[in-house]
This record gives sequence, structure tokens and C-alpha cells, in this order.
Amino acid sequence: MFNKARKIKEKYIQDEMWPSIFCVGCGVGNVLNYTLRAVDEKRIDIDKVVFVSGIGCSSRLPGYIDADGLHTTHGRAIAFATGVKAADPDLHVIIFTGDGDAAGIGGNHLIHAARRNIDMTVICINNFNYGMTGGQVSPTTPTGGFTTTSPYGNIEIPFDLCELAMGAGATYVARWTVGYPYETIQAVKRGLDNKGFSFIEIITPCPTGYGKRNEIGEGKEYWEWCKKNTILKSKYEALPAKERRKEKRIVMGEFRNRKREEFVEELWKLTKA
Repeated sequence: MFNKARKIKEKYIQDEMWPSIFCVGCGVGNVLNYTLRAVDEKRIDIDKVVFVSGIGCSSRLPGYIDADGLHTTHGRAIAFATGVKAADPDLHVIIFTGDGDAAGIGGNHLIHAARRNIDMTVICINNFNYGMTGGQVSPTTPTGGFTTTSPYGNIEIPFDLCELAMGAGATYVARWTVGYPYETIQAVKRGLDNKGFSFIEIITPCPTGYGKRNEIGEGKEYWEWCKKNTILKSKYEALPAKERRKEKRIVMGEFRNRKREEFVEELWKLTKA
């Protein structure tokens, strides 16, 4: 794994951006590694890839990659990415976004891009809070979770982002934690293969923000917390119905992989009519 990561760094990362700005124990750098490994294993020409992001810790990632990228305004990554894909359908468009960027400020863009089934791969890094802008409560903060804007515990029920994406019409949907590298890489590869809207949620530690305020710990402790609070889809489905209703852990796995008409392809047909 280490040698592979070094190869990826030398091939795709801009040297002047190193070392990274990410906190010790943060998983955002791992997501960058997994994504670039998926691109590399599929032998995709990096000059045919555009990386798009909004605002947040996750959204700093395009700046590290020696490739074309757009660092856009808060919550607008998918809107900008739609323009990129519509202008050149042959490009692979990958969006790095966070739970607040995608589902809070950018929630409207998320559901309509999924509804249209636009051919792009959204990698949503979920750390349960607005990590970069102060640690505020986000649409995915667990009920009872402490943030700077929920000092007495969050009273809201969080979004299940994968259920949201599927309900809106996404054709590929998966969720993993950074503790499952090979499964995550495979999910990104399948997202890139999918001719339509792909949504991949990656649960990622935020030790400085959410972890500190919720006494989860740093580094290894937070990664263990992620493992303890998640359950594989296969194990969840094997539970009796009564136990499934009681289950509080976050389910991980591949939830959807199917085909339907893709927006940009249909759009370009109109130009040829």
C-alpha cells in the first residue's frame, strides 16, 4: 500500500502543494489517494479528467492534483460540474465535496443532478460537521452530536445521503469509510464506469472538529469509532427484521448500480436533430 501511494504521489500530485494542510488523523488525504488509485487502475488519461470542488476541507483536494480543476463557491460544485460536462461530454468529471457543501448549501444542486442523471462522479466526504468553517452542525451530524452550533447536542435527525441520492434518481450509490480502502477504490472505479450520476459517500474522521468536541479521540481512536459505528450491508440484511429496525449503526456497501437515460447524452442529441 505504501509503495503504491508513493507511486500515485509522484505521478499525480503537484510537489509544491506538499506537505498537505490536513490535520493529523484526518481522512481527506486517504480519499485523494483512493480516488487517484481508481483513476490510475482504470488507466484514464488524466488530461481527460476535470476535478471540481466547492468550499471545505474536502474541497481543497483538486489543488493537489496535477490536472485540470475548478475550486468553486460554497455548495456550487455540482452546478459548475454540470456546465463542464455539458460543454464536453467526453470528459470524466469528478467532484470532491463535503456533507455540508453537498447536502446543506448545495443540496438543491445535488438532488437535481441526480434527478437528471448527469454523468459525473460525486465523492462526498462526510465528517459530520462543517470542519473548515468552524465545526458547525451539518445535515449529517448524528442526533446528540456536539458541534459549535449544537453545544447541547444536535436535536435534528440527520440525512442518510445515500438514501437521498437514490430517492432523487442517482444510478450508482455506495458508502464506505476510509478504513475500507480496497472497497472504496472499487466503488470509485464503478462510479467512473457508470454512465450517469454516481454518488459515493466516504465517512471520514475529523479529529480536530467533530472528534474533539465529542470526545472520540484522535487518529487510531477515531478510526476505531468509525468501525464500531458502521455495519456492512450484507450483515445488516442478514439481521432479523426486528433487529434491523433497532439498528443504529450506519450501513456501508453498494446500494445501487443500474442504467437509465443520461442527461448530457440526451442534450447533445438535440443539437444533432
